[in-house]
Amino acid sequence: MNDAQPIDPKLLEVLICPVSRGPLTYDKDRQELVSAKARLAFPVRDGIPIMLVDEARSLDDNEG
Repeated sequence: MNDAQPIDPKLLEVLICPVSRGPLTYDKDRQELVSAKARLAFPVRDGIPIMLVDEARSLDDNEG
């Protein structure tokens, strides 16, 4: 996804994982916000984080 919109760094500072209430990191290549603590990755679509557990994917053992 070369035309993906970046996440605003200030937005990333205030967002927390809805499951663990822990911090999120941004994976630019996959366009996801990653919660290592909850082992979930939330998609970012058109620059908008989708913070719904139903939309998140579980991280593999070698991720996060």
